[in-house]
Amino acid sequence: MPEAVVEQPFLLATLPPTPRQIRLALVIVAALLVALVLTIPFVNTRLPRVDSFIPVLETAISFNDLITSALLFAQFFIIRRYGLLAIANGFLFTALIVIPHALSFPGAFAPMGLLGAGTQTTGMLYYFWHVGSPLALIIYALLKDADSGTSTFRHSPVTVVGWSVAVVIAIVCGLTWIATAADSLMPAIFLDSFQMNRVPHLVGGLLLSFWTAVPLVLLWFRRRSVLDLWLLVMCSAWLVEVTLNAFLDARFNLGFYASRIYNLIGTAFVLLVLLSETTAIYAHLARSTIKQRRDREARQIAMDAMAASIAHEVNQPLSAMVMNANAALRLLTKATPDLDEVRASLEDIVDDGHRAGEVIGGVRSMFKKDAHGRLSLDPNDVVREVLTMVDVDLRAHHVSVSIELHDGLPQLVGDRGQLYQVYLNLIMNAIEAMRTITDRARLLRIKSEFIQESSDVLITVEDSGTGIDTKDKDRIFEPFFTTKSSGTGIGLSICRSIIESHGGSLLASANTPYGTIIQVSLPSGSI
Repeated sequence: MPEAVVEQPFLLATLPPTPRQIRLALVIVAALLVALVLTIPFVNTRLPRVDSFIPVLETAISFNDLITSALLFAQFFIIRRYGLLAIANGFLFTALIVIPHALSFPGAFAPMGLLGAGTQTTGMLYYFWHVGSPLALIIYALLKDADSGTSTFRHSPVTVVGWSVAVVIAIVCGLTWIATAADSLMPAIFLDSFQMNRVPHLVGGLLLSFWTAVPLVLLWFRRRSVLDLWLLVMCSAWLVEVTLNAFLDARFNLGFYASRIYNLIGTAFVLLVLLSETTAIYAHLARSTIKQRRDREARQIAMDAMAASIAHEVNQPLSAMVMNANAALRLLTKATPDLDEVRASLEDIVDDGHRAGEVIGGVRSMFKKDAHGRLSLDPNDVVREVLTMVDVDLRAHHVSVSIELHDGLPQLVGDRGQLYQVYLNLIMNAIEAMRTITDRARLLRIKSEFIQESSDVLITVEDSGTGIDTKDKDRIFEPFFTTKSSGTGIGLSICRSIIESHGGSLLASANTPYGTIIQVSLPSGSI
């Protein structure tokens, strides 16, 4: 028996990145590398000392990482994964560790810093900071694909998050105490509050660079989601920062300012992406909900009106049929039946039956081809509109899309809303058919072309899913026939009715080597 497939929510921890997002991330990483190459020759160029730089910068980093941590904790409450918990606590650690770092920084709030800081205190806090943050990324990278969901937790997420936050606060307090109380026992990284001890600082900086590269490599080989992609960008910014910092000979040089700014840029990217993508997802869900509610209300109104109309129209011929049938029975019970009267009653029953049939036929006439509600439209535009609507669904189910829309297709005359529903139904069926596929790529291919011989526009939807059983191929368009456990069996039937009402055809066939091909053929024309 195949394993049940767990549906993942539309979150950044599960959504795969789009090609546009991948290109943007690569451009940013390339820009960071160029900045590193251009900055290294001037890393020790003396610049004016600005004592407010560190408090302002690290306040921004702290608020940035606190917000990012809160957003990641929120995602953890939805999909309870240890990996998400680790990275959320990693951002919380950074947001907290920069506070004693800024307070103890010489000249920021006091000539030698606050908290009883010594010469090495701020430097050691910097090392603790840049060891702890990559460690959280390493744990995330190792655990993110091993998590199976909420069943791994025996405690409520509130309890888990509460204890993890308490542990992070305790760690930050402990590291701050170590850095201040054991200042004289620390390695001599700084000669004074300004000048660095070049050799120990260089060795320590290169070790930090190596340590920061570890999560970068792990994430590169284990990347799956939008979150993974932008954590890679952040890690690249960290690597640029610690590499520049390794070659410094004193504070307040060009490299000192530049490296700290790169750190802020890296973490800010993750926050901006979390906010923008979360907003986009909520907007998509809101649009979908509004559209579903509108469609449901429209269908309900249409069904109520149709039911009332059918009940009213059919009731009259049915009443007449019953009355004539009773009359015929009474005539037949007479001693000498009047056959002419019986024949007349039976003929009236036949006529009333035809009238009832015409009423039912009137219901079907709603799908018959006429000019009412139909406009000239570009078939490619309808397909693109549907693909935009289902973008999140495609990414959530890890479906790759190949689009081959032929330019210059002739216009169609049709009901845009009905054709939209047809394509939406076909694409969602294709996504559903590939939901359980784990041993091959989930590929959706959509093509449009013009058939010269028939002057028809052909839209093809191909998937690599489970395909159609041979015995069911001729039945999938029948009303109330379905192969889904939760299907109603009317979607494809309605789709075929709509396409045929437009003078077209809807055909299904097996794809090679896997999946199904659905072809929508519509006649071209203009109003």
